[in-house]
Amino acid sequence: MTRLALVTRVVKPLLYLAATLPCAWIVFALATGRVEGDQVKYIQHVTGTTVLVTLFLTLSVTPLRRATGWNEIIRTRRLIGLTAFWYALLHFVSYVVFDQSLSLADIADDVAKHPWVLVGFASFLLLVPLAVTSTNGWIRRLGGKRWQRLHMLIYPAAVGGVLHYFWLVKKDVRTPLWFAGVLALVFAARLWAARARGRRPARAQGRRRESSPLIRAGEDVA
Repeated sequence: MTRLALVTRVVKPLLYLAATLPCAWIVFALATGRVEGDQVKYIQHVTGTTVLVTLFLTLSVTPLRRATGWNEIIRTRRLIGLTAFWYALLHFVSYVVFDQSLSLADIADDVAKHPWVLVGFASFLLLVPLAVTSTNGWIRRLGGKRWQRLHMLIYPAAVGGVLHYFWLVKKDVRTPLWFAGVLALVFAARLWAARARGRRPARAQGRRRESSPLIRAGEDVA
């Protein structure tokens, strides 16, 4: 089996399955009474953690590709990035619908009182244009350079997500600090990958160009 076939037939199906597991676990935990305390907060915790993990994985694809030479792994990046968006959407909906009962006044008051709500909302909004433009058609409409610059929004979105978590927990900040440390490592790995790419001969760079940390031009949409 070739590397491309391995990614298409094995890795991507496994990623599709993995993408459903947090949501399936939420349903199972709620249905079996395993959730102690606030069920809405539990949903938000699981979905929020999933967003951070998948964002970090999305940003890790390029360094992994550079380190291993497994170029075909880039085809998984769109799937992982869109998984991050859909769980961010679930996180947002659980807050607006279950936490605030669709009350704009209550939401505005919560944003004014709690800065982590504003940071989280801003991070979610940054992911929206990335998800909307995640098709090859949008790459053609925007042009490679403009599309690439737009998808740099994943960086402030990831930082905002960690900051949102850090402010939210208030006292025990050990887990948010772990996330911050992992994000710092991911950024360092991407910086290493960018520098390694910059050292490549211009001819080699012309043969293969990176596009976005969320998805890559020419990938299959699925």
